[in-house]
Amino acid sequence: MVASRSGLSRDEIVARLEELIGADKVDTDPHELREASVDRFKKYTAVHGIFDGPIPAAIAYAESTADVSAILRFADENLINVVPRTGRTATEGGLETIVEDTIVLDGSRMNAIIEIDPIDMMVTAQCGVPLQLLEDTLRAQGLTTGHSPQSKPLAQMGGLVATRSIGQFSTLYGGIEDMVVGLEAVFPGGAVSRIKNVPRRAAGPDIRHMIIGNEGALCVITEVTVKLFTYQPENNRFLGYLVDSLPAGVAGLREIMVAGYRPSVARVYSEEDAAQHFSHFADGKAVVVIVAEGPQGIADATAAGVERIFEGIPHERVDSALIEQWFDGLNWGQDKIDAEKRQMRESAHLGYTTEVSIDWSGVSDLFESVMHRVRTEFPHAADLTMLGGHSSHSYQTGTNLYFVYDYDIRCEPREEIVQYHEPLNAIVVEEALRLGGSMVHHHGIGKYRTPWTLEEHGTAYPLLQVLKSGLDPNGIMNRGTIYPMEAASA
Repeated sequence: MVASRSGLSRDEIVARLEELIGADKVDTDPHELREASVDRFKKYTAVHGIFDGPIPAAIAYAESTADVSAILRFADENLINVVPRTGRTATEGGLETIVEDTIVLDGSRMNAIIEIDPIDMMVTAQCGVPLQLLEDTLRAQGLTTGHSPQSKPLAQMGGLVATRSIGQFSTLYGGIEDMVVGLEAVFPGGAVSRIKNVPRRAAGPDIRHMIIGNEGALCVITEVTVKLFTYQPENNRFLGYLVDSLPAGVAGLREIMVAGYRPSVARVYSEEDAAQHFSHFADGKAVVVIVAEGPQGIADATAAGVERIFEGIPHERVDSALIEQWFDGLNWGQDKIDAEKRQMRESAHLGYTTEVSIDWSGVSDLFESVMHRVRTEFPHAADLTMLGGHSSHSYQTGTNLYFVYDYDIRCEPREEIVQYHEPLNAIVVEEALRLGGSMVHHHGIGKYRTPWTLEEHGTAYPLLQVLKSGLDPNGIMNRGTIYPMEAASA
């Protein structure tokens, strides 16, 4: 718990917020405040009603950029910590309120699709527009953003950009940073900045990337413009292969990428991870999943190229209908989250992931070293019911690795994080950094990977630090996220 630096009391903060934006936009319901103090990193303690961190003073529901500006000006003048949020699907503690009397600034009511431009192939939306709604609207017009993270049924545009999100079709369309054309953001003190929509420019450093991925530690994203693509699902081609191991499948992914093919989906699941996703056909093998899409000629050529590559890799073919059926059920909506909550309460069993990235040459070493360390060093290895991984986002130079671990919990709910999740997460992060990879591929640093932020960036860390000191000089934005507490306060 971090003490508030504000001279205002909790009640005074609430009263001033109500004066600024209206009482109907300020929520102080105790249940809502408790839920707002954590994100899905603490899903197990939360489902047991355990909220040990400081509870925010209020949730402020901004309905306009002017509201956001007024809230940030007030917070900056009074040294009140602010945690911005929209879709609430964060998994790394970025939404936790670790400072007393924090304001949770919620942008979900800023939910207007401002403009769909099918000529210049862009769509502009406020931060609270749900991705699922946006995609449904666009697909009815034969268009798509190409962005489809697993959180798609719940995620909102501001949060996706703020966390440097990636979607399941990233091998073709890229991450959110490749899709953003321009945006609007509000900074501490209330200043509003707009980055205009242009195809490309060479007018100095690309300042979009000062904002994309800032996790609410620098500013609040209020509006985004992203690229559009033609939606052509009728051309989709689904391919699946059983191979001997994750490294064997990764070798195939590398050949696909280096050869210049860009399927929208290119994944490989280790034998252990495949057993839980593809139990009806995996048969103890690793599973490769490929989806080719786009214009028919490109989709067909991509599929044919992938097939030629796998002719040189020992494999068994998987019925394409099984791959399509699996993919249709991959996203997580509220129904799956509610089912997971019931399961956690009833069985004291949990599943988590930690994702990192690494060059092609390091994939096998990273996978094997994490597996070895967890099995030999993790004190509760006997409680693991599944330990595996998969690669789901690939590039010319390398890929990501998702490490997946399920375990039975043999401790009090309050101790689950320190007994299980944190040490498992640490092993993955440490090995990725030791082997020259990145400690996080797309979930963000949040508040649980900050112990490694300095190691991640090395001599480039001062560049990151100058953004904090320059854009948030009073340190009111989401304290403890991205920036280690001691470094942020230095």
